[in-house]
Amino acid sequence: MKKYLLGQYEKSMPSNLTWEEKLTLNKEFGFDYLEISIDEKDEKLSRLDWTKEERKNVLDAIFKTGQRINTMCLSGHRRFPLGHSDKEVQNRSLEIMKKAVDLSSDLGIRIIQLAGYDVYYEKGSAETKKIFEENLEKCVYMASQKGIILGFETMETPFMDTVEKSMEYVNKINSPYLGVYPDIGNLKNASLLYNKSVSDDIRTGKGHIFAAHLKETIPNHYREIEYGTGHTEFIESITALKEIGVRMFTGEFWYVNNDDWKDVCINAVKFLRDKLNRVFG
Repeated sequence: MKKYLLGQYEKSMPSNLTWEEKLTLNKEFGFDYLEISIDEKDEKLSRLDWTKEERKNVLDAIFKTGQRINTMCLSGHRRFPLGHSDKEVQNRSLEIMKKAVDLSSDLGIRIIQLAGYDVYYEKGSAETKKIFEENLEKCVYMASQKGIILGFETMETPFMDTVEKSMEYVNKINSPYLGVYPDIGNLKNASLLYNKSVSDDIRTGKGHIFAAHLKETIPNHYREIEYGTGHTEFIESITALKEIGVRMFTGEFWYVNNDDWKDVCINAVKFLRDKLNRVFG
């Protein structure tokens, strides 16, 4: 039995690859599973409307390669947030959630990572937080019907940039189908704002953290930072996550039209395995 699983964020590879190509490369690079992205772009959101045949094509690729798609990064709510004051936007956000749950169920995905935003492109308020909580409860109900787990991603905005803040909503909803799927790079940046240990923050989610994003960051920057060049506390954070029972980790990094993207993926595996193996032995 493996001591942990290491996944690869889908957007670290070119989008024009087939699912069989992505999963084959995912295995060749040395990852254990792939995380599918449903972001706010129409191209990614359209995946929620895949036909039965399109879904079967993905399943065929999974069975042919032996690589699973274990998790979904659902960031489409950034464009259609659960806490938006416009009822039409709310309805669209709930529709996205229902379709994401159905797609996850069809593809065998276990965990959906939810973006921890009440709103993103608008200014939040007491009203948006209230609406967010009301619609979150509906989302958890949808997920519970299909046995899918929802985990908050700790984000780059003050609404939910720590595990402790995520746990406020986890405790309010009080369902086994809602927990936290934190990003340790984002947590490191938040720790500078609040002068709080990342490891201590992680431990506030004990019993409710399902997996973790392993991402490199630098102060005030959250994306496309090369592994080993930032300030993310990989060993300390992974140690805290191990202590509270977390065994699934996803390397989050991006393809940026770079010709050496395969080398970047291979180096990412080496970097992250080194950190994980030093903790897990």
